[in-house]
Amino acid sequence: MDGMMRQTRQQPANDHVPLHQARDLTGDGNKAEIDLEGQVYTLRITRAGKLILTK
Repeated sequence: MDGMMRQTRQQPANDHVPLHQARDLTGDGNKAEIDLEGQVYTLRITRAGKLILTK
């Protein structure tokens, strides 16, 4: 991870929101496909380290 530590986010117990690491979703690459009710979206990590989600 390029020497950066993963940061975790604390949520109140009654307001749980799942936290997913983008690199875990993309595996060894920079893209992942995400299915939502039959619609496939592409999650891409740019060279600048930003996320782009497209349909």
